[in-house]
Amino acid sequence: MSKLPFRVTLTLWMVLLIAIWNGIRVWTALSWQAVLTEFHAQPAPWVTAISGSVWMLLGLWIIWGIWQAKAWAGKLLLGAAISYTVWYWSERFIWQAPHPNWVFAVILNLTAITFIIFTTKLLMREAYEQTSQNPASE
Repeated sequence: MSKLPFRVTLTLWMVLLIAIWNGIRVWTALSWQAVLTEFHAQPAPWVTAISGSVWMLLGLWIIWGIWQAKAWAGKLLLGAAISYTVWYWSERFIWQAPHPNWVFAVILNLTAITFIIFTTKLLMREAYEQTSQNPASE
């Protein structure tokens, strides 16, 4: 495998950190389930554990796909980024109390989405070039 472009490496690190963060959410929801239930945490611990598991496994799948230069990895990354954004803001509006840092969260979210869109275009172009130069490799 050739050396990955810098943008792709940064994206891999970002996806890895989000996967680790969601792994910590799963562990916390499961190990502190009694305390979270006692204090009526919102969302319920099982919701946190399920959503954390989904995002952790999806993140690891994306990392593997990009690392193996799979053609579908760019599309999955873009779809996951948009889905994660919708999930994040839905959870924030439905279950959390209003935060004064919403402007920062919006700017950070838009920056990350923009970066992922440009990285996804790079990944899709590389996948196209790989299949057009080597049609038997897929």
